[in-house]
Amino acid sequence: MPRLTSRHGTTSPLIWCAAIICAIISIVVIIGGILVLVGYMVIHPRVPIISVADAHLDFLKYDIVGVLQTQLTIVIRVENHNAKAHALFDETEFKLSYDGKLIAILRAPEFEVVKEKSMFLPYLVQSYPIPLNPTLMQAVDYAVKQDVITFELKGGSKTRWRVGPLGSVKFECNLSCELRFRPSDHSYIPSPCTSSHKH
Repeated sequence: MPRLTSRHGTTSPLIWCAAIICAIISIVVIIGGILVLVGYMVIHPRVPIISVADAHLDFLKYDIVGVLQTQLTIVIRVENHNAKAHALFDETEFKLSYDGKLIAILRAPEFEVVKEKSMFLPYLVQSYPIPLNPTLMQAVDYAVKQDVITFELKGGSKTRWRVGPLGSVKFECNLSCELRFRPSDHSYIPSPCTSSHKH
């Protein structure tokens, strides 16, 4: 007579290995998350701030032919309010324009600001002769008569700072503001121009 046999299911060693590896990875991820959280609570990282500290209209000239020439001094202040971490700034770039027409691009190489310190980036901006269409010629003429000429400054920098041995935090600081000057005495009319209001 044929015998009836029963087969009990057995788990493959490969499945056991996969389960153990997944469990180890999960534990590592959880521990890593706890360490990062603790690091944030201890270091309490703060986003660095970029702002316009000062500016000056060194030179402004336009003629009846419709050519504009200008020179400006712009001082950017970079602040790192972190008490326990240095901040690294990279890909720093600002575009200066007048009524939508690009005048110059301001750049800076990678630099570091130590904890609880600030530094200044002075830019001397000299434009090439810029041809103006009739509309822009009228705009410049009106600005000079009103004794207020406005330039646009847009750009920013990529920042990162280390959270102890746990890795680094990355963020972008951006500026988008107007710089106003008085052509009569070349002075800068101070106005808020900072990345801090975005955070």
